[in-house]
Amino acid sequence: MLSHASAAGATDDSRVRLDRLQAIAGQVLALCRARGADQAEVACSEERGLNIGVRLGEVETVEATRDRGVSLTVYFAQRKGSASTADLREESLVATVEQACAIARFTEADPAAGLADAALMARDLRDFDSWHPWAVDADEAVALALACEQAGRDSDPRIDNSDGASFGSGQSLSVYANSHGFVGAGRDTHHSLGCALIAGKGEAMQRDGWYTLGLAREDMEAADAVGRKAAARALSRLGPRPMPTGALPVLFSMETSRSLVGHLLGAVSGGSQYRRASFLLDGAGERILPEWFSIRERPFLPRGLRSAAFDDEGVATRESSLVEDGVLQRYVLGSYSARKLGLQTTANAGGVHNLEIGANAGDLASMLRTMGRGLLVTELMGQGVNGVTGDYSRGAAGFWVEHGEIQYPVDGLTIAGNLKTMYQGIQAVGGEWDPRSHIRVGPILLDRMTVAGG
Repeated sequence: MLSHASAAGATDDSRVRLDRLQAIAGQVLALCRARGADQAEVACSEERGLNIGVRLGEVETVEATRDRGVSLTVYFAQRKGSASTADLREESLVATVEQACAIARFTEADPAAGLADAALMARDLRDFDSWHPWAVDADEAVALALACEQAGRDSDPRIDNSDGASFGSGQSLSVYANSHGFVGAGRDTHHSLGCALIAGKGEAMQRDGWYTLGLAREDMEAADAVGRKAAARALSRLGPRPMPTGALPVLFSMETSRSLVGHLLGAVSGGSQYRRASFLLDGAGERILPEWFSIRERPFLPRGLRSAAFDDEGVATRESSLVEDGVLQRYVLGSYSARKLGLQTTANAGGVHNLEIGANAGDLASMLRTMGRGLLVTELMGQGVNGVTGDYSRGAAGFWVEHGEIQYPVDGLTIAGNLKTMYQGIQAVGGEWDPRSHIRVGPILLDRMTVAGG
């Protein structure tokens, strides 16, 4: 865990600041009503942060930030207008409301527009242990970043250069309120420390890194451990060699496997569905993955990275399955996309909350043994994914595996397939997952993909 100075005696005035934001939200809603809006919603936020960058033992950047803002939307029948401001003075709030109202009056009516249904508003506004402010000053933050980089550089003489280390610590306060009478507030903190190192020289150089993050500082890895892991990853990539090409088994590491889940989420989002721009069009109720595969949304996890009692429209979140026994149970919907599809919101305005993908395998070593021979992908490059057809082609790097063990690094590869076929071809999901993401998925083994290059 990270070492840190005690925050004892530090004043936490977040409750006072949150009350102030809530008062502003109420003021804005009153201004909207006074101007004849049938419905209105407002989001108020305040963020504070400290970001440090160092490279080769020297400080490159020290940035302290303080941002705040108000964004609002008004509805006149089904005509919508939105505006925002970072100026919280009363005259600015009045002008912003008037601007939103003016926009709405000149906007064409949209039958799907409007607030989420009042009956769906959250009532259980519980806490998820997401507020852990760190009273870290610039000197301490710089020292952590320098220690991280130095530990990596000192770990092996082949670490010849560095892309630097960075530290970040921030906190955010938010209030969402609407004319249904709903008011929801939240406090969140986030802290991170990372390092990227370069091993080797000349054309033989290889770069890799590592980072740690958490809502609380005690959830993070120690600075020297991050640096050493970054060094080990860079060193492991030295001396890449050619590998066989063709149709081969591919194992996505836990850092890269969540991208496969991300493509699935994009395909089952309400926007993709009602625009008819998804390779999983009208897929609800169909088996799109192996029959043992499951994805469950868990918005109430204590200290979860995306835990929330309500979504961006105030709708109460709930634990539910997205995929069960390989069958797509539902889409990912806010109220607008739900109305476009003739469905009900799934409380996903603003995105999904914590996702948990069921595992049927053990750790990475056991999955390598299961694969036997093939490609372990540890890095993906490029954006060669067609969300309409599902065609997939991306640059990749990783390791060639023979007899269930890593043999040597490979890079400059292209891996290709079609996501519908790839999902059906999933052989296993590992039981260890990356805690730095709200998508809790282990390594994913596919039966085959087309691999070229390298």
